[in-house]
Amino acid sequence: MENIGLAEVAAVLAEPSRATMCLALLDGRAWTVGELARTAEVAPSTATEHVHRLTEAGFVAAVRQGRHRYVRIEDERVAELIERLAQHADHHPPRGLRASIRAGKLALARTCYDHLAGRLGVALRTGMIEAGILDVEHGLNLTEDGAKTVATLGIEPVRSSKRPLLKECLDWTERREHLSGSLPSALLHRAVDAGWLRLTGNRAVAINDSAREPLARLGVDIDLVSAR
Repeated sequence: MENIGLAEVAAVLAEPSRATMCLALLDGRAWTVGELARTAEVAPSTATEHVHRLTEAGFVAAVRQGRHRYVRIEDERVAELIERLAQHADHHPPRGLRASIRAGKLALARTCYDHLAGRLGVALRTGMIEAGILDVEHGLNLTEDGAKTVATLGIEPVRSSKRPLLKECLDWTERREHLSGSLPSALLHRAVDAGWLRLTGNRAVAINDSAREPLARLGVDIDLVSAR
């Protein structure tokens, strides 16, 4: 997105169908154009045009798997941009029971690209700080004890010069920060693989009872998170 101007960014996301596609892609998965078409409620040919525009603007990248072509968000910076813009959007109250239930699930726990957001994501940041796992006095860092804790939980972040271990990301439903970066990404993948959390589709994340002990070690009480 280095060479795209502010006006073009605004124009790309100003179209409702493209904005809907981008919000759907925040679940971190690769989607087919057909799936995006159904989500945005547009014809496949129209969805193809929108995907082409998003690709040109550097928002998404195409991934080929055999004969199939998938689309996913280009990188974490794009995901953070979309999440932050969603914070400033005019969120109308959900209409109908189904929409209200879905909104509640997204507010409780959801994916933001490849890390956790919602009340659970914010609670993780707060809990890890209070438990001494993270140090915020000298930037955002993993403490020595924190490194031991995440290691014993089987959380193994990929170290890369292109992506920070930890970064704060403003949560649009909570209006407080949750954590992004390679460590929160590894945490989400570990939680799903271990069955602590379950991806239910449309970005929502279900908290299983098996998450109680590991999340408590990260300073999170799932009963308090779910009770709100």
